[in-house]
Amino acid sequence: MTAPRLEIDLEAIAHNTRTLVAQLEPLGIAVTGITKASLGSPGVGAAMLRGGATGLGDSRIENLARLGAGGIPTCTTLIRSPMVSQAHLVVRDADISLNTEAVVIDSLAAAALDQGTTHAVVVMVELGDLREGVPVVDVFDLCRRVVKTPGVELAGLGTNLACQSGVAPDQVKMDELSRLVEKVESGCDRGLSIVSGGNSANLDWALSTADSGRINNLRLGEAILLGNEPLHRRALDGLRTDAFTLVAEVIEVKTKPALPWGDTAQAAFGTPPTRRNGELVRQAIVALGRQDTDPDGLTPPPGITILGMSSDHLVLDLGDHEISVGDELPFGVGYGALLRAATSPFVSKKGLSAPLS
Repeated sequence: MTAPRLEIDLEAIAHNTRTLVAQLEPLGIAVTGITKASLGSPGVGAAMLRGGATGLGDSRIENLARLGAGGIPTCTTLIRSPMVSQAHLVVRDADISLNTEAVVIDSLAAAALDQGTTHAVVVMVELGDLREGVPVVDVFDLCRRVVKTPGVELAGLGTNLACQSGVAPDQVKMDELSRLVEKVESGCDRGLSIVSGGNSANLDWALSTADSGRINNLRLGEAILLGNEPLHRRALDGLRTDAFTLVAEVIEVKTKPALPWGDTAQAAFGTPPTRRNGELVRQAIVALGRQDTDPDGLTPPPGITILGMSSDHLVLDLGDHEISVGDELPFGVGYGALLRAATSPFVSKKGLSAPLS
């Protein structure tokens, strides 16, 4: 079987979704499964839906189109602010989009009228993480504009935290969003069906709060796919962390000096990694590079240490492992490593019941 390859256990993804849905349901919070780290895999999307997700979301309209072409019947959300140049695609391939700019909403409205449909808009609110979001003082005016614009409908409000500046979602932030929902509903004389409190980073808050307020939706990707929460990269109770394994082939095994020799300058990707002192290292090279994955997100087998990675080579200290050229090694993946591996055309994908590509 070809390597490198990303092996996917779809039942683990369904299990994680099912567990989180059951934990959040008593709070009145539904789950939108986020497929972007799997490149919009129909197999992954179907596993999330089997686990009880009420819809799927992705940051790329191309991935939502892929889900649609894969025959996944569900409500889809574009979770990155749409590009004006893709407005017609957004209306065609997404039921809902998260928005912050009036000019973009106008473009979506025009595209929707051209296609004889209405597109649902969730207005994103800036609550301190300083990525996307409308300032709180401007939210009502933008919502009122959406309500008055043919071709779009105001579906709700949302926010995003922890992604840009690491600002944690907490009760204060969620209460502020809930109060803003009440203001918009009163001023626009209509109810909002979606109040999306954030992403997997919201789970610590959601699973410990005594009052979820108006929050009725979370957009969950990392927690479902990897079983972690993003704030501290901590494994969550009851979730599986083995849904993805990156397998790569050994192409060289040599005993080499522990330290380089000669005048040194920058390595291919800046400052060379530090190597431990010693005389000799039993070193292996694996056919895996930065074009394929993120080295900082890789977990090698126990007893094996990553010494460095260039664009095409992963260098390992094998320790006491008996490894030969042609052997395959499995690696655990973090979010960044998964994202890049799923995107790389050089990494094949293998699901247990459905292919990733």
